[in-house]
Amino acid sequence: MKLFIKNHDEYNSMQKTIFGIGLLLFTLFSAAQEPLGENVKVGLVLSGGGAKGMAHIGAIKVLEEAGIQVDYIGGTSMGAIVGSLYAAGYTGNQLDSIFRATDFTNLIQDNLPRSAKTFYEKENSETYAITLPFDNFKVSVPPAYSGGQNVYNELVKFLYPVRNINDFNDLPIPFVCIATDVETGEEVVLKDGYLPEAVMASGTLPSLFEPARINGKVLIDGGVVNNYPIEEVRKMGADIIIGVDVQHGLRDRESLLTATEILLQINNYRTVLDMEEKSKKTDIYIKPNMDDYSIIDFNLDDVIIKSGEDAARKKYDALKEVAAMQGKKNRVKERIVSTDTLSISHLVILESENYSRGYVKGKLRFDTDKPTTFSRVQQGISNLAATGNFHTIHYKLKDNEDSDEQEMVLDLKENKSKSFIRLGAHYDNLYNTAAILNYTRKSLITRDDVSSFDFIIGDNIRYKLRYYVDKGFYWSFGFNSSFNEFEKDVNFDLVRSNFGVQAGANLNTINIDVSDFTNQVYVQTVLREEFAFRTGIEHKFLKYSTKTLGQNPNTGANQVGGSTGERTFLEKSSFYSAFGQLTFDTYDDKYFPTKGLYFDGDFHFYVFSSDFNDNFKEFSIAKAKMGTAIPFLKNFSLIVEAEGGFKLGTSNVSSFDFILGGYGTNLINNFTPFFGYDFLALPGNAFVKAYGRLDYKFAPKNHIMFTANYANVDDDLFRTGEWFTLPNYSGYGLGYGWESFLGPMQIHYSWSPEGKSNNFFFSLGYWF
Repeated sequence: MKLFIKNHDEYNSMQKTIFGIGLLLFTLFSAAQEPLGENVKVGLVLSGGGAKGMAHIGAIKVLEEAGIQVDYIGGTSMGAIVGSLYAAGYTGNQLDSIFRATDFTNLIQDNLPRSAKTFYEKENSETYAITLPFDNFKVSVPPAYSGGQNVYNELVKFLYPVRNINDFNDLPIPFVCIATDVETGEEVVLKDGYLPEAVMASGTLPSLFEPARINGKVLIDGGVVNNYPIEEVRKMGADIIIGVDVQHGLRDRESLLTATEILLQINNYRTVLDMEEKSKKTDIYIKPNMDDYSIIDFNLDDVIIKSGEDAARKKYDALKEVAAMQGKKNRVKERIVSTDTLSISHLVILESENYSRGYVKGKLRFDTDKPTTFSRVQQGISNLAATGNFHTIHYKLKDNEDSDEQEMVLDLKENKSKSFIRLGAHYDNLYNTAAILNYTRKSLITRDDVSSFDFIIGDNIRYKLRYYVDKGFYWSFGFNSSFNEFEKDVNFDLVRSNFGVQAGANLNTINIDVSDFTNQVYVQTVLREEFAFRTGIEHKFLKYSTKTLGQNPNTGANQVGGSTGERTFLEKSSFYSAFGQLTFDTYDDKYFPTKGLYFDGDFHFYVFSSDFNDNFKEFSIAKAKMGTAIPFLKNFSLIVEAEGGFKLGTSNVSSFDFILGGYGTNLINNFTPFFGYDFLALPGNAFVKAYGRLDYKFAPKNHIMFTANYANVDDDLFRTGEWFTLPNYSGYGLGYGWESFLGPMQIHYSWSPEGKSNNFFFSLGYWF
């Protein structure tokens, strides 16, 4: 009896199972015959994967082609970036165009345009190879490779059309993304707030980008805990899940070549196991082949996007079936038309303890009373970021609820590090080997100030002390002190003509030591980051000396300046002057410019001297340099510059005369580079010079250069009119340049036809 009942129960159970299967088949058959309309909701899940996430775009294009109308989107990291843009209203083709036109290397490295930096900041970025926080006398490592500022700027720009939507369910397509609480390791589901902030938080890959801060939480990449948020999309109401998974499995040892790949491997221990289950829950699982690509292969956008298309096309029939089940919703996406015009009428600045509102507005450099553009807003944000005073600068652009006006809310979280150690190294033919150690301290005495001390060791000991208070639009002020010295074998005729030294018949060259101790107090105003006017007073102590004359009894050295032991002093005077300097600089690079304009004018009026040689009278030195860089063919640039200078007055002081020769960018006083001649070769109290360089960038960071320069240099050149004649001196150079992490490495072979001379000039690292 018991056996009969058991078999009867099994029979009933089997009947129910068969009935259920039949009902399911009937439902599917009916769905194929008659659309279910709005009853079928489609959710799209996009995984993280860095550059591999560009495959999402290819898949989305195929989904659109098949007629799929996405009802919900969930994404993590790059999946969140692509997903948010699609949720905001961009089409697959628009996403394709946006990503192909984006320079991801520039975005990830947070390369700020040179135009975003003040002259002080330009000098810093073009002097030191390494900068490290130095708080409480402890050197630390920055929290990440990049602050992610450029990425955030682009998100704000492209998501501007949905700027007023705080609930992501109200987007054209409801959206959700995932981040990770770095303190607790818990998953954070982001479905409201300011969309660019949420997406940025979801994609802050540890060690690559600094953590994001939202609602008091410190967030990092959501891929750490949930790189494929299928459950979250299902909870939004999706009946059918379409998933695009660009993750790869665990890699072998030969593939783990970078720190980023190792971090991803560690994170993938969990996600690989999760995906075994999640892929089974995905109704249409699209898996592009990503084995040959890494998370930083953004230059391979063509093949990665194509791989997404190919993988989705394999599921095309299934996609068409789902589209048919959706029915005709007539939900045609309106194509987003990008705009660059903004009308920001109100500026709100949050949390700025050590930097005044005037300082911040001075950096932003746009007027809230006039229409502006995204490019100008991003330029202003870059200006702030270039100071290094703030973490990633989160700002919100949104409409004011109480009026038709737009407002910009700046959330300024200051960089806690106020002290820095900076390092660099350099070699050139004049100063030889040198290493620089810098200590920088911000907010030492007052807000908006920066103090800096350079100590340079090597073949020639030097230092530079700077203190600067940056008031942005308003008059800023500062103090500089520096000591500079070098020695060089020069033609004796130069010393004889400039200092009146007599010599015997056997003396052709002389070893001369140059020491320069300079102190300046100045005020400065800046109109934008490219234009500055500076005026102030200067004290300069100059010392020119030589041992050669002291060792040669035929020189008659005692007739000029006297000698102390074996060293003869040719100049040993303090000079006091007032000066003015006007600078305009839009070059995109100091060492290898490809576009921009340059002007630098300097006027010094020397009013007093300790007068070691008893020959001082008031005099002035005026000089100017102007140039332009023009890109005229792919990877070809032409740099053309002209400069000149002259002395005003009848003083016999020759220590400030112009002396041409050699190669370099940071030569002191009126020493001027000139190809074809060695350093300190061509003297005169006036000169004109024309310079041209053809630069071919034959590979990333590698340059071939051809240089030509021409000059007239002599005493009273402008009074006699000889500056307008054909040049008396010419020189040419053929060189190679490499943009190394230490700074530019350059080698030039130069020659002069009339001088029948040639030289090799070497330079490695930033000049200082």
